[in-house]
Amino acid sequence: MTKRWVAGFRSAVISPYEEIQISQPRGFSDQTVRQVLRLAGGGERIRVRLTNRYGRAPLTVSAARVAERKTADEIITETDSGLRFDGAEQVTIPAGGEVVSDPVDMSVEAGTDLVLSLHLPAETGLATFSHQPVETTYVADGNQVGAAGLPGAEQVEARFYVTGIDVLAPEDTAVAVAFGDSWFEGLGTTLGANRRSVDMLNQRLTRGWVVNQGIAGNRLLTDEIGEHALARFERDVLAVPGVTHVLVNFGINDLGLPGMAGLPPATAEDLIAGFTELARRAHDAGLAILAATVGPLGGAIYPGHSTPESLANRRRVNEWIRTSGVFDAVFDVAREVADPDRPDYIHPDLDSGDGMHLNDDGARAMAAAVDLTSLAL
Repeated sequence: MTKRWVAGFRSAVISPYEEIQISQPRGFSDQTVRQVLRLAGGGERIRVRLTNRYGRAPLTVSAARVAERKTADEIITETDSGLRFDGAEQVTIPAGGEVVSDPVDMSVEAGTDLVLSLHLPAETGLATFSHQPVETTYVADGNQVGAAGLPGAEQVEARFYVTGIDVLAPEDTAVAVAFGDSWFEGLGTTLGANRRSVDMLNQRLTRGWVVNQGIAGNRLLTDEIGEHALARFERDVLAVPGVTHVLVNFGINDLGLPGMAGLPPATAEDLIAGFTELARRAHDAGLAILAATVGPLGGAIYPGHSTPESLANRRRVNEWIRTSGVFDAVFDVAREVADPDRPDYIHPDLDSGDGMHLNDDGARAMAAAVDLTSLAL
């Protein structure tokens, strides 16, 4: 059977130099960074994608290894393999650049937790990172990439310098990209438990899989926490190998975040125009596009988020998403997770506690809103 490289795992990254930060940026010097990467899909070989996209100086990785996870910071040592880059153990990634490792003969399955260990020998400056992955990274001094465990390692809730793992899979393998904000990335769900809405959706699928390109705080129209959706669509969706479908979930940050600075929310007209443009780009590339309705934010505890204007704009946009016919399918997350007695609010049983993000049960409900026949991977 003919095989090809497709995305088995993805992690969207942001710049550490943005004005607004949810997580504190950081750098490294003569340290091992060990991070856990849950595969959405498997194959008979893998290759790892590293990035220095937002770095301001070259990044040197003196050693990199990948293994299956045993527990916490421990690896299954018999699965441990070194990574090479054009045959070399060490690689220097220029500022703004990315590299892909040489293929590794490692057979993996969906749901496998791979552990990527990088030794960063010199001062890195602030790291390109994924700021709310709902997973723990372990940081230890010196070069310990081959260590069975990292006892006493610092634990950090972020990912650094990694954007994906490709897997060598059958040619007919289909991949969907979950392209959106925190409701995909998983903020509000249990740390390290893989209960994000995308994980829950993958549990429902019998063929194909969905990789996660969510960025907490990300907007459809405006750069602030990560490049906005229209700016990153080509890189984070169209460039994903094997992509056939895209699921989009945006709008809540365009409506809520401006209020924290005393600014008005995005207008319904502007959001509709942005969604229409996303659909056009997806269809031009031959992709099916599924859109989520904008989730409830009436109970948001954050200043300026829940205003009469933002709530009214959300209702207008959602009615348009449901009825416009612009998308190949709609998954009505707003109705699925809303309190029936207060539809601008998340149901109390599904609320993570801040009135704006879903807990584990809410993430499961979000995944259940997707009609699998419309996804048809």
